[in-house]
Amino acid sequence: MARKQGHLFFCPKCGVESPRWMGFCSACGSREPLVEAPSKPPAGSNWLGYTDGAPQELSEVSLEDVPRILLPLPELNRVLGGGVVPGSVILMAGDPGIGKSTLLLQIAEAMSGATDAPRGGEGAVRVLYISGEESAPQIRMRAERLGILGSGVYLLGETRLQSMLSWMDSLSPGAVIVDSIQTAASDAVPSAPGSVAQVRECARVRMGWAKAHRTPLFMAGHVTKEGDIAGPRVLEHMVDVVLSLEGEPLSALRVLRSTKNRFGSTNEVAIFQMEQAGLKEVADPSQALMSRRQGSLVGSAVVSTLEGSRPLLVEVQALTVPTHNPVPRRVVSGLDGTRLVMLAAVLDRRVGLPLGGQDIIVNVAGGLRVSEPAADLGIALAVASSFRGVPLPEDLVVLGEVGLGGEVRSVSQVERRLQEAARLGLTRAVVPRGVNGGAEHGDDLRVHEVTTLAEALDVALPGARRRGRAAADLEATEERV
Repeated sequence: MARKQGHLFFCPKCGVESPRWMGFCSACGSREPLVEAPSKPPAGSNWLGYTDGAPQELSEVSLEDVPRILLPLPELNRVLGGGVVPGSVILMAGDPGIGKSTLLLQIAEAMSGATDAPRGGEGAVRVLYISGEESAPQIRMRAERLGILGSGVYLLGETRLQSMLSWMDSLSPGAVIVDSIQTAASDAVPSAPGSVAQVRECARVRMGWAKAHRTPLFMAGHVTKEGDIAGPRVLEHMVDVVLSLEGEPLSALRVLRSTKNRFGSTNEVAIFQMEQAGLKEVADPSQALMSRRQGSLVGSAVVSTLEGSRPLLVEVQALTVPTHNPVPRRVVSGLDGTRLVMLAAVLDRRVGLPLGGQDIIVNVAGGLRVSEPAADLGIALAVASSFRGVPLPEDLVVLGEVGLGGEVRSVSQVERRLQEAARLGLTRAVVPRGVNGGAEHGDDLRVHEVTTLAEALDVALPGARRRGRAAADLEATEERV
């Protein structure tokens, strides 16, 4: 394919440009063909804020004109690193129906009432909400359901990029919200809306406008069935902040996770609960999750995990049942399935629990997703509890990573995790040896330090290995009879 005048071809995964078309990317190895896009940037686009383009010494750069905008949403402020930075471009992604549009409309209401936001008109903060998916009456219906008055929020139903920029220039808003980036189209790109070329070009032009006008720009992004943000991978590199709204379809809890943040930490999360009036911040998620726990149950363990910099107590439930299939099943919800397969093998080989003939089902209560290895020990104890048919102590919290040799490895910030457990009234903890946890807790929290998984089972479930083998022998005898 010959090169067209003023056009380049780029990889939709890594963004590497090429002067000619190829059916693959030579840089990242992607097998997706290169796509075509205009190569000539708009004239006069020195939008980074420098007055004359001359170099500046870093120590002389002033921060007085970029104060953060604090919203009446403390959890969102914390995820953003302390508020919204003027001129920042924020991409919010999530599955369909997860609540992206609802949260963006609540952000629009919060931005219109922010006292330190950029102002226009007669002193009121104007927020321009551009929707390419819903009409104005549909958005108004959702706003009434959420109890949003909409004062200072201006709706624009538009998918043409040039028309959006015209209204953005004439209205001079204090914030712009675009729902969604996949519905916009530029006249300069000869392709359909939602294509990688259109998404890349529209994001680049709007990002330049936001930087030049020092106006925050929020954009909603779709997610593919693989869980990745739809569009070119370079889109995530272009924006300043990438927020991911996660949650199980049947759960009311939503987790807003920062996967990229140029102005703060990427280890922060905010937890919301979907209600009739929209997403409500959960200030104490551990208390909310633990309040739903119904006492001491077989196969239930309390695990202390870290969501960002916040310690969070969650309940892990496990169920083991004899299988009639040639290969036992390992089913998980809210966890990594490969970790469960590994833990089941360690319990069988290193501890002596015969789980080879058992289907194992593990679930994180509340619809949250736990990914860190600190939950390994709690998962293993929950599986052993279900296999034995004996509950773990109700006041016990468990944390630690389990290795293939059956050893219990240390995890980070143990003291903060134990402080959270003590705050919620738990009185016993099983932790890896050598972390010195509980030194500041006195008699309120009794800490058991263990070295191996077998030792942890002896502390939390005395006789688990012996009785587990006896139960398996009894089941085998009953089957022969």
